Amino acid sequence: MTKRFLSLLACLVLCVCASAQEDEQLLRNWIQTLASDEFGGRKPMTGYETLTINYLAGELNQMGLEPAFDGSWFQPFQMIAVTAKPDGNELAVKGKKKAVLKYPEDLVVWTARATDRVELSKAEYVFCGFGIHAPEYGWDDYANVDVKGKIVIALVNDPGYYDASLFRGRNMTYYGRWLYKFEEARRQGAAGCLVLHNTEAASYGWHVCVNGHLADNLALYDPDTRNAGELAVKGWLHEDGARKIFAAAGMDMDEALSAAKKPGFRSFPLNVRGDVKMAVSYDIQQTSNVGSLLRGTDRADEVVVLCAHWDHLGTGTPDASGDTIYNGAADNASGMAGALLSARKFTGLPYRPRRSILFLFPSSEESGLFGSEYYCSHPAFPMARTVACLNFESIGPAELTRDLVILGGGESRLDRYYEAAAAAQGRSIFFDDDNSDGWFFRSDHYNFVKKGVPAVVWENGKDLVDPSRPNKYPMPVWYHKPSDEYRPDWDLSGTVANVRLLFSVALSLSNTADSL
Repeated sequence: MTKRFLSLLACLVLCVCASAQEDEQLLRNWIQTLASDEFGGRKPMTGYETLTINYLAGELNQMGLEPAFDGSWFQPFQMIAVTAKPDGNELAVKGKKKAVLKYPEDLVVWTARATDRVELSKAEYVFCGFGIHAPEYGWDDYANVDVKGKIVIALVNDPGYYDASLFRGRNMTYYGRWLYKFEEARRQGAAGCLVLHNTEAASYGWHVCVNGHLADNLALYDPDTRNAGELAVKGWLHEDGARKIFAAAGMDMDEALSAAKKPGFRSFPLNVRGDVKMAVSYDIQQTSNVGSLLRGTDRADEVVVLCAHWDHLGTGTPDASGDTIYNGAADNASGMAGALLSARKFTGLPYRPRRSILFLFPSSEESGLFGSEYYCSHPAFPMARTVACLNFESIGPAELTRDLVILGGGESRLDRYYEAAAAAQGRSIFFDDDNSDGWFFRSDHYNFVKKGVPAVVWENGKDLVDPSRPNKYPMPVWYHKPSDEYRPDWDLSGTVANVRLLFSVALSLSNTADSL
């Protein structure tokens, strides 16, 4: 398909769409509803899940779509929700000196195992730099060090964050993600892993670690093993807590961290030990992805996925006003609204697309992308016949810009579909290679990428149409806080334009004969 044809098709789509005002009002209605206190922050495996997924199924049914999962709107799977707390709210270690780490000021810890207690006797701690085994980058923090049965301490992010000549520079690789640290420590036989937090390198503050892990830590559940193969201890370690451990070891933490950021670093035991005793409560319940299908015509066995996670954090630590509900208006009621608006536009077309369109609303994104992980292992369409994943993540509020930012471009011909759709709006695409915050790995599209399905991260642009009206609610103001609430003064002009652009991309993908 030529770029000229793509542009013409994109223009046609824009002509048949409803007015921008109508689109904006629909977005506002959905966001306001899904982010209301009535939905309680949309925590999986609570009554608020039932309310949320039934609401989504009802909206999709009203649009005339069909259920995606063998006649059902829901794809159920088992999850375990674990709350773990160290005995006495502290964890002690002893080397040359003794140190006591306070919970949750110095660390937050949990497990994914279905057990009433976690007890490790005289567990040894090992500093493993970034905790990375990456032969393709000539980097192995696990070389020549034994971590079996021990607790690994690993820096968040990867060496490229500190040295542009390493890995992909500031463009973080998956090796920098905290989830990877746990995965690799488990593969290496460790008993536990503590990821050493740093606000700049993680791109979020300590409050995010605490708010996300004090209670109900979620994981996929294997009933055959009761998750016995998972790490006994997972956690985040505050820099102050790490200093206590290094001080107990009689070592200079700053010197060790500096060395860990350079090639040739060799991991080493800290020569401190300590009992880990945690009381654990857990609940094994069912959660569900939500999905609907617009079946295609002559290429109906191929699918374009439009994705937006439905979950958020529920209730938790109150803010200064005493608000305990993490409503998740931007994250991700706005994304769901964008996917619903796209579904409405597809069902309003005078013809069905050639390829099928799957509207997928995964569960448990916030706790580790688990819903999309489960879907990608149990897909409604084979991954080999999944053309692309277009993910709606925290898309509003957004002011109108002359550009759209794409992260993760250059990997497939998907780029040109975005370029054509942007051109039809008189806009441009800015391809950003700064993934220093690891954003490319932090939402559901990445599970599709791991299966070989093309996907990019898209964000609102930087070139404001009206510089006098900047976004009054940038992400640091609301991210994972009770302040993430819908407000009538949200500027959704950019959100509307961006959703229309994504719809145009999806429609082009659904009708082209090209493969990506």
